[in-house]
Amino acid sequence: MRVYRTPDDYFSELPDWPYAPKYVEVADGLRVHYVDEGAAGDQPVLMLHGEPTWAYLYRKMIGPAVAAGFRVVAPDLIGFGRSDKPLDRDAYSYAAQVAWMRQWIEALDLKDMILACQDWGSLIGLRLVAEMPERFAGVALSNGGLPEGQPAPRAFAIWRAFSRYSPLFPIGRIVNAGAQKRLTPAEIAAYDAPFPTRASKVAARVFPSFVPLGDNVAVPDQKRAWAALEAFDKPFLCCFTDGDPITRGGDALFTSRVPGARGMAHRTLTGGHFVQENDPAGFVAAIRDVAAAGLNR
Repeated sequence: MRVYRTPDDYFSELPDWPYAPKYVEVADGLRVHYVDEGAAGDQPVLMLHGEPTWAYLYRKMIGPAVAAGFRVVAPDLIGFGRSDKPLDRDAYSYAAQVAWMRQWIEALDLKDMILACQDWGSLIGLRLVAEMPERFAGVALSNGGLPEGQPAPRAFAIWRAFSRYSPLFPIGRIVNAGAQKRLTPAEIAAYDAPFPTRASKVAARVFPSFVPLGDNVAVPDQKRAWAALEAFDKPFLCCFTDGDPITRGGDALFTSRVPGARGMAHRTLTGGHFVQENDPAGFVAAIRDVAAAGLNR
């Protein structure tokens, strides 16, 4: 397997990113990078990013969550950030991403986790919750979902076509537009940092085609995951934003189908698709509410 590993010097002096890199090797010798902050004995919060971002997306949430008494673990998906990037499109699949993250969780033996997720962090993270519910204490979900063959929303169909056919794929500018916020040039450069070559962006470009909207090979796996979530009675809190055209209204599926969502203080946060840039404090507050609800059940 041909693999690209972004040189370390691309990650030097990133704004608001003082975290030492850690690594775990999973199948095929692929290296997963992650941040691990907070006391080892504190409750873990798994902050799982989506596409086309990396763990840097959570930089405004890691410190406040640690200050609130959590241990934060924030990996880079294979193909993103400081994790290894297979260069062949066929190396990637939805199932492979779930398997790689499961191996990483098992290698660290993470237990009693709260999942904080958005975008592809939700597609992968919720599959992990369904496959290993005993390792999770609850979920804080924002701007994501677990599609199982529904028609693609127009906004997503446009994004999928752009990611596949556009000759340019400026990741930092894409995040800036999706956040509906003016990031600084240094922050935009930080989102670009892991992807210095056209070839290194293969995962970011291919992921939209894996989303199980319409006829898709992953639909049966999604239906099995939904069956597991429909039995998940641990705290499940939705905190979608008011300005995301792709996921708006998607929280209703979870509040109506997941037992753990009943009685939770679901809320609407402010901003676009990348809530971590718009309302990090609101997202951290949702995590705290999930932890508190778990103590009271």
